Amino acid sequence: MKRRTFIQNAGLLSGGVLLSKQMAMAAAPAYPVVRTAAAQRRFNSKVIEQAITEFKSKVKDPELGWLMENCFPNTLDTTVTYTTKNNRPDTYVITGDIDAMWLRDSSAQVWPYIGFIKQDQKLQQLIAGVINHQVKCILKDPYANAFYDDPNKVGEWADDVTKMQPGIHERKWEIDSLCYPIRLAYKYWQLTGDTTPFDAQWKQSIALILKTFKEQQRKDGDGPYSFQRKTAWSLDSVPLGGFGYPVNPVGLICSAFRPSDDATIYLFLIPSNFFAVVSLKQAAEMIKAISKDDALSAELAALATEVELALQKYGVMDHPTYGKIYPYEVNGYGSFNLMDDANVPSLLGLPYIGAVSVNDPVYQNTRKMLLSTNNPFYYKGKAAEGIGGPHAGKNMIWTLGVIMRGLTSIDDKETKFCIDTLKATHAGTGFMHESFHKDDAKVFTRKWFAWANTLFGEFLWETYKAKPQLLG
Repeated sequence: MKRRTFIQNAGLLSGGVLLSKQMAMAAAPAYPVVRTAAAQRRFNSKVIEQAITEFKSKVKDPELGWLMENCFPNTLDTTVTYTTKNNRPDTYVITGDIDAMWLRDSSAQVWPYIGFIKQDQKLQQLIAGVINHQVKCILKDPYANAFYDDPNKVGEWADDVTKMQPGIHERKWEIDSLCYPIRLAYKYWQLTGDTTPFDAQWKQSIALILKTFKEQQRKDGDGPYSFQRKTAWSLDSVPLGGFGYPVNPVGLICSAFRPSDDATIYLFLIPSNFFAVVSLKQAAEMIKAISKDDALSAELAALATEVELALQKYGVMDHPTYGKIYPYEVNGYGSFNLMDDANVPSLLGLPYIGAVSVNDPVYQNTRKMLLSTNNPFYYKGKAAEGIGGPHAGKNMIWTLGVIMRGLTSIDDKETKFCIDTLKATHAGTGFMHESFHKDDAKVFTRKWFAWANTLFGEFLWETYKAKPQLLG
């Protein structure tokens, strides 16, 4: 579970005197320098700096230019440690205010830069280093979601009732933890043609991913993974001895936790199963082309087909108002959970991960439901409206949800609405946050959350390149 810190801005301290907001605003520039000083930045990319300069020179809205300069490079500025180990690039990526590397977050944090790597060899090496580091993590434990850079470090969750070992921050089984590294590797390979990261160890990690996915289809019982935590927070532990509620083994893959690191209710998490189909197909293509292993490639492709067919049968339902939609979770027995969580993969974000077409009618029906009060985690208040999730509690809107709504929109007015919402809810900090209260954006969680920052930069850059008129 990521640490949730609620912050409310009340003014500024100066010489021990609490200034009023009005005095602070009068004394401070409209857009103060809040980006990490150049000398303290963890990594510098000339092409990313050029993109920021271009954006600021072309976009007339100075606040958006300020936000772009602060948010887009935040992963590079503050979270990466790039080295070489055994003559190979190695990149450790923390989430921000937590010194641990999530397989999901680390992939998502550098993804917005991947379109620039052919113009910057240093940046390409940085991302190759992420791929290399992730391989080591997967081989250490494919069921873990977050790792330390120090393989001997014993962390705060060492007493979780699961097969913990040193070097692991958290061992929450999430399908997407194994999908994101494939997504990153596949795009890197597509763009560069470089096969250097995809050696025997990488192939071994792909085989282990396949084995883990098959175990979690639970055709032969519960499998080897269980998880319990000694906590009063129910979403941090898995019921029934750590194995979760029963499922009907219909071919879908169980996920004990969601991308939010909250426990699932029904173990067949639909957006993550969609992600698995995409990732298995990508892995099959890479194994065939790079490793020349037709047998492993065929196994990966076969599992992708099996999960895809199971999704068609068990991952679609009839809603009395919206028609055919995708539920968030099912159990294969006919039970389902209608909601969405802002963390990606989400139902809203299915086109972003390449799982469905944005024009897919079932997706559009689902989208209408998700962006309404029929989604129990859709909040609308005085400050904004958007999707949240259980992780940060009721009435908290997640910036990831607003950004993902914008990135998957086919309506210009909706895209601009999302940009305006994000511009209005950073609480004067110049950065995105994990979540903020629907009635007061000054009440927010995680002032240093690099995924949200960098993804917002991706949203701004994509909008600038495709529809600059929406940026003012």
